[in-house]
Amino acid sequence: MPIEDQVDHLIDTRPGRELMQPVYDDPAHAVAEGIYRSGGCTAAYMVLTDSGRVIVNTGMGFEAPHHKRVFDAVRPGPTHSIITTQAHVDHVGGVDLFREPGTSYVAQQNNQICQADDARIRALRMRTAGIWFDTLGTDARRIASQNPGVPMRQAEPVPDVTFDRLLELEIDGLRLELHAAVGETIDGAIVWLPERRTALISNLFGPLFPHFPNLNTLRGDRYRFVEPYLESVRTVRALRPEALITGRHDPIVGEELIDASLARLHGAVDHVHRQALEGFNAGIDVWTLMQQIELPPELRVGQGYGKVSWAVRTLWESYIGWFRLQSTTELYPDSGTRALAELTDAAGVAAVLDRAEAALARGDAPLAIRLGEAAVAAESDAPRAVAVLAAAHRFLLEHGGDISFWENGWLRDQLARWEP
Repeated sequence: MPIEDQVDHLIDTRPGRELMQPVYDDPAHAVAEGIYRSGGCTAAYMVLTDSGRVIVNTGMGFEAPHHKRVFDAVRPGPTHSIITTQAHVDHVGGVDLFREPGTSYVAQQNNQICQADDARIRALRMRTAGIWFDTLGTDARRIASQNPGVPMRQAEPVPDVTFDRLLELEIDGLRLELHAAVGETIDGAIVWLPERRTALISNLFGPLFPHFPNLNTLRGDRYRFVEPYLESVRTVRALRPEALITGRHDPIVGEELIDASLARLHGAVDHVHRQALEGFNAGIDVWTLMQQIELPPELRVGQGYGKVSWAVRTLWESYIGWFRLQSTTELYPDSGTRALAELTDAAGVAAVLDRAEAALARGDAPLAIRLGEAAVAAESDAPRAVAVLAAAHRFLLEHGGDISFWENGWLRDQLARWEP
């Protein structure tokens, strides 16, 4: 099979939202010689040394007892080092549980900056997390029952060792290199095992590979910037790995396939970036560009996590800011919502809903939602408005909205809100 067909096959067999559901390996799953995975929100890995182990990522605090139990069953220690490939909560949460006397926690030097960013918006994320994640604690309760008395506290760890660009380590007979990278966070670390030509990158390029990155997630994050992301892709390509171990699913194996996949991903992100900039400079508005910019067939990657249209909007705001240069009203609060309320009052709810239903009939679900929301704001118990909003969200789910993990979660949450 030609290499580009192999990349297409890889994309098609690693879909979006399905792979975002946590799957907990029990026992720990050997993904390569001397490397074991314990799956979860993001997989933790154990790399064996001559007489002990190195832990790469530790999961959420509530997951760590599971990870430790299945890893201990293979080799209980000593844990010479813990390495996190980024500072998101599903990587650092179990550091405290794995730490023991003599353990060194190693991370890129921006680790504390990233943890602080997450902490500042923790309350916001906790309020909305249930849209996408298991906030009922189903997995947490199960893990607690299987590991009675084991602490499940979410760690906010401080590294013992940090590095800037490159750190070379020799740990109990294991030689590895840590290369700084920027992807989902500015504290990314590529764990490179040169003798095995193996790179552990976890979610550096996003949790699904090769899928288009989320330059901003719906849950809320600082914007992620394209140029350093592309540089990180080039960094991994330059290593020429024969095995690429990501945050979910099995490793990608084969130097040619990995390189072709990284080349495709680099090309896709670079294409959208260039097309967006060309459109900005030509004076085309962001909404039009969100509709127009697409990937050519030869640069197809998955869009089960990030989407091209969302990237275009994030690029606009990253370069230009929130002012879209279209209306003076953008400078003042709530003008759009109040204007719709005034128009709805003038035209009447029934006339607005006539337009909403017509928009939905011709497939313009976003317009139908906007008009339906205006009708509900004017008449909260209007059954026609509720029906339009439910039907519009169902339409979006049935016409591509079930592919992206983030879009699917939001649409289903809104459908449950409006559906009778």
